[in-house]
Parts: sequence; C-alpha cells; structure tokens
Amino acid sequence: MDRTSLRSVAVAGATALALLAPTAPAGATTTVTHDEQITWQGWSGAAWSTGTAAGTTGTAAGLTLTSPVGTILYKDPHSSIRRSWAYGTWTSPLTQVGFSASELVTSWNADTPAGTWLQVELQGTYTTGTRTPWYVMGRWASGDGDIRRTSVDRQGDKTSSVFTDTFAINNPAAGVLLRAYQLRVTLYRDPASTVTPVLRSVGAMSSNVPDRFTVAPSAGHIAWGTELAVPRYSQNIHAGQYPEYGGGGEAWCSPTSTEMVVEYWGRKPSPADTSWVDPGYADPTVDHAARMTYDWQYDGTGNWPFNTAYAAAFPGLEAKVTRLHSLDELEHFIAAGIPVVTSQSFLASELDGAGYGTAGHLMVVVGFTATGDVIANDPASPSNAAVRHVYPRDQFEQIWQRTRRTTASGGTGSGSGGIVYLIKPTEVAWPSVAGSTNW
Repeated sequence: MDRTSLRSVAVAGATALALLAPTAPAGATTTVTHDEQITWQGWSGAAWSTGTAAGTTGTAAGLTLTSPVGTILYKDPHSSIRRSWAYGTWTSPLTQVGFSASELVTSWNADTPAGTWLQVELQGTYTTGTRTPWYVMGRWASGDGDIRRTSVDRQGDKTSSVFTDTFAINNPAAGVLLRAYQLRVTLYRDPASTVTPVLRSVGAMSSNVPDRFTVAPSAGHIAWGTELAVPRYSQNIHAGQYPEYGGGGEAWCSPTSTEMVVEYWGRKPSPADTSWVDPGYADPTVDHAARMTYDWQYDGTGNWPFNTAYAAAFPGLEAKVTRLHSLDELEHFIAAGIPVVTSQSFLASELDGAGYGTAGHLMVVVGFTATGDVIANDPASPSNAAVRHVYPRDQFEQIWQRTRRTTASGGTGSGSGGIVYLIKPTEVAWPSVAGSTNW
C-alpha cells in the first residue's frame, strides 16, 4: 500500500486551474484537455554549478563530499545510536515552478557506500512571497548498516505540511500555493574515512491536480498491441515474511513492483545481497527490495522516492517519481520499451478482474491490448503465474488519475492523481512528447 489516504486533507478543497493545454500525443484519435499542471525539474552533471556548494564538488559523475565543512552528532531516532558524521551541502538555486503548485515530491539517484548517507530538504516559497521552514524530505542510504532510512513526521506550518514523502498545501482553496522552491542535499561520511556518497541527480515533481472524482478518458493508439516482457512477481506469496519490514509480503506492492522493473532491465540483487533471506523463501530479491525500501518512520515500504532511489542504486539505472497526465502519455513509455509503475486506489467494484479493493496500491503497466485495455503486472495476485492482468482502460485510467473517491463506507478518500515511478537505463532515452515537461 502507498500513502494516498494520508494526504486526503492536502487535496481537500483544491480548485481547477485555467490550464487547458492539449497534451494528447501525435497519433491519438482525440485531443483531451487537462485541468492539472505538472512539471519535473532536476539537477545533475553540469547543473551542479548553478547551485551553492559547501564542502561538496559537482562533476559529470555526480556530487561528492570533498572537503567537509564540519561534523555533527546524529542520534538515529530508530536505533538510538549516536555517531559523528562529517558533512557538506549543496543547495539548488531558487527555482520557479512556473505555476501555483499544491504538491511537490522530491526524488534522487545516489550511491552510498558503507559509512555514508544523505539527507534531502526542501524550502518552498509561497505565492505570498513568504517561505516555508526547511523540510526534511528523506534521510537515505541504500543499505541499513549505518542509519535507518527514514522520513520525518510532524513537519509543517499554517500553510503546508509534509506527509511522509510529499509536501502539500494544507488548503489549496484558501489561495496560498507554492510558487518556487530550493532543494538542499547534505552528504555525510565517516570522519575517519575518505569514502564519499555520490549524488548523481536530485529533482522534484511539482503539481496542481484539482479535486476530481472522474477524469476524461484518453484514446491512445500509440502502443496498442504492445506488451513488454516484464518479470512477474507476486507479493502475496511473501505473506508473513519479515513483518518487521512494513507488515510482511501482503503489504509489499511497492517494492515488488519496483523489483519487477529493475529485473526487466537486467539488474537484480546479488546472491550475497540476499544471503540474509531464509533459503526456503521463493523470490528472495523481493524480500531484499522490501528491506531496502523500508521507511522506519512511516513503518512501510511504500515511500515513493525510497523506491526509485532503490532502483537507481543498481548500476546504470536512473529513476524518478512524477505524475503523468493520462494513459495516452503512458503509452509513449510502453512504445519506448519502458514499463511504468502506477499508484491507484479503488473499490473491488471499480476495477473488473482485480477481485479486491484497496486504499492505495502499486502495479506495473507492461502494455496494452489490441483494443487499448491495460496489461498490468499486479503484485496483489495469488502466484507469480497469476500476476498478469488485463484491466478495462476507462476503469484503470479513472482509479489512477482521480484525486478523490468514494470509500466502501460511503465516505471520501483520496487518489494519487497519476503518480508513477519511471525507471530506465541511462542509455535509454526518455520519450519525447511535445509539450510534456513532467519527466
């Protein structure tokens, strides 16, 4: 499960924006207009020079900790271990979103050898010109031997809050929104060592997706009849395994989906990586993905940027969290050979063939039938062989793209508004779609 239900307060009262830009790609039979705005902005390579460095150096290979500016004593809140760390920082320039945003999600790609870790922070500027506090968006390492990777709770002011991995305006209808932001990354290493973390990229998806229970269906025809050969893993065969990592396999939709895509690209944890897994368990790479995406504060494996950072820790892969406007847009990724992890919530009656309902779930879109229905590797399946599903296009698009929904009890819940994980090798180009700035 992801955390869509935790952000219902953040999207309550959001109002539609005036953007009605046609984003249906070439080849679609209809033009669909959108009432959401989404952008992705990031830094890597030469762009490190646009920010402010203190003890860090940016090159084409990444940002490294070269001359620490000092040391700090960090008491890990989840292990109570106190340890000194040398550190340096990099702060992005003040970056205009380009519209008034109601949410922002950061993501990053990094290598953190033993004895290193990093922290990503956000400071926003409201449309009033005032600024938020510096919010911690994640304390992260690819392993769990030095720190316990974690989000930070109870962060907010009168206008905004952080829900696990998402910055959100508390009441968009009040009119004060996010205009600009800065990101700050702190790199840490053992003071007695010269081993450094390497930050290969960092960025943010900013968006304003209004309240909506329904969305206009898209027509597609870009990747109809295309199916990618993505490995199939069931989370449910791991039920009861390692409940210390978010409750066990029955809750591992996010890392199971992420692992499917990682292995589609020919990467996977090594036998040494998975040597801690009970040898009687099938598919130990799924157990490993769950452990290495686990957020000790959230107490789950559904932290979005922790999943993309896990994927990007494999050699040659890059990954990010963003939103897509429609299945039309997603089809371009399938046509380019790139499977897409999507986040959705639904009642059992809202998705024919699923057989269950969920307040938040991730699966992998691997293709489209000849008539445009969605082919998904759904980890909420009883076996690996049963993971492949065909879901009706209009139903799938609705449960993925909406921000509000009616719950089984008749109340109102939230939806992801088109959240995706995008994961691919660095040598594979992102699809080029006219007018799209969201990846």
